[in-house]
Amino acid sequence: MARLATVALIFFSIDNKLAWAGGWQPASGQVQIPIWPGSAPDAISAPNQESVQLAKGHGGWTQVNDVSMPTMTVYAPKAPGTGAAVVVFPGGGFRVLAMDLEGTEICDWLTSQGITCVLLKYRVPGGNHYWDDKCQCAITPKVPRALQDAQRTIRLVRSKARELSIDPGKIGVIGFSAGGYLVAQTSNIFASTYKPVDAIDKLSSRPDFAIALYPGHLCRAGEKFDASIRVTKQTPPTFLLQAWDDPVDPICNSTLYARELDRAGVPAEVHLFAKGGHAFGLRDKDHPISSWPSLVENWLKDIGML
Repeated sequence: MARLATVALIFFSIDNKLAWAGGWQPASGQVQIPIWPGSAPDAISAPNQESVQLAKGHGGWTQVNDVSMPTMTVYAPKAPGTGAAVVVFPGGGFRVLAMDLEGTEICDWLTSQGITCVLLKYRVPGGNHYWDDKCQCAITPKVPRALQDAQRTIRLVRSKARELSIDPGKIGVIGFSAGGYLVAQTSNIFASTYKPVDAIDKLSSRPDFAIALYPGHLCRAGEKFDASIRVTKQTPPTFLLQAWDDPVDPICNSTLYARELDRAGVPAEVHLFAKGGHAFGLRDKDHPISSWPSLVENWLKDIGML
């Protein structure tokens, strides 16, 4: 579990679950870095202070609520550095963030492979600020604050390539559920979604490779592919993985995206497993889908990133 912030903690209850105010903090020795030099674009205040909650399911996981100040945390490689870096987008339906299940635990795996991991705590300011209507199946998102944060972070990592000892041409993204949708967005939306704030924003936000696990929001009503995602030959090589029995995001999120990648001639590797459900991260030990990290590692070697 992530270490608590070194501030006075206020304990309270959310839906009968233990929570604490003060916001998420990485483990000792790690530092969060604000991704914006000032206020984030299109900033709104969260209705509540950022807090951390112990959520049920998958052995318990760290749920971060009401994020209005986005940050990134850089985890250096534990194995000899490969020059590759991956920005991690945790899931949470654009309402909360699964900061350990789909964040710090993913960084532990990536850094063990010699990959620099950058964990993005993107904005989820509470309420229904992302989608146009009351359900997450809306056709058009509102102001894409999460995408703004994702684009900025990729540019920021690229600007720090020498400092981080990484190759600016080997910066990828990995995302889970809603974070998988951010993977698709950053892989296909290259025009900036915010006004430049400094010289860093002159750099490209296009990732060099993309990994989406059990992505959501790509398959819309009538099993139609999200019209805002326009796949072209510029889309980076992509790895997709999902379980057929996913009860949250149907398998069409991956199959429709795979079809669009194929039509555009984008190199892609797609794995669909019979069982695994949703939001398994690295914790599934009972099904073949648990082999996904080795599949990703082999794919990264095959495309020349490792």
